[in-house]
Amino acid sequence: MVASRAVAALLSAVLVGALVLYPVLVYVGIGRFGVGPIAAVLAFVCLLRLLVLRSRGGSQPFARGLMIASVGGIVLAGVSFVLESEEAMLYYPVLMNAGLLAVFAASLISPPSIVERLARLKDPDLPPHAVVYTRRVTIVWMVFFAINGGIALYTATSSPLATWALYNGFIAYFLIAAMFGIELAIRVVVMRKHVR
Repeated sequence: MVASRAVAALLSAVLVGALVLYPVLVYVGIGRFGVGPIAAVLAFVCLLRLLVLRSRGGSQPFARGLMIASVGGIVLAGVSFVLESEEAMLYYPVLMNAGLLAVFAASLISPPSIVERLARLKDPDLPPHAVVYTRRVTIVWMVFFAINGGIALYTATSSPLATWALYNGFIAYFLIAAMFGIELAIRVVVMRKHVR
């Protein structure tokens, strides 16, 4: 039982890593192996990710969003494979941003918000001001995913493959890290304000 959980956790980490590196793998892989093999690998990785999520239950909103994105990735890879064109695969980052935007928005409609749920893992008894704060942070992330998804769409439709890979495989992750850092700094200020 413990061994199977460890294998599932390792497999999940490898799959997440592959999907994080997806733009770079597409850029490098298409040049070396062509569209067909890379599309097949994407479909396989997304299928494995879907199976791992389902084996864990997949009932949480975030997991459901990832499952939908995995199905979308399989479809995009299939279209690229059939058409022998990388174009459909370039929309996977757009799909991920749209999926995350939908999950965060749904959590505002049916509270608690995603950020509140994550905060309650650390502190189950969140004070009212913290609930308001987590709701605002959820909205900020929604704006981020909308803008990031729009830029990803632009790079997929109007940019060279190298630009698409640079933005979606590096710049977007830098912006996500910057968002986390800024939010953490703001959270510290907010917490100090309410401690007084």
